[in-house]
Amino acid sequence: MEKNESIKCRVSNCTHWDSQYCTASDIEVSVDGGGTNAPNSEGTNCHTFEARS
Repeated sequence: MEKNESIKCRVSNCTHWDSQYCTASDIEVSVDGGGTNAPNSEGTNCHTFEARS
């Protein structure tokens, strides 16, 4: 998949990571613990993450 240069990613052990960019066709981010309001970026979670094997 081609990298999307408008979606930066710093998680190098994700299968969608390509030199600081995300190659996923779509991404899903949610609030840790549920709900719709995060107190800060640390309170969010990328569900698109897949560990490299």
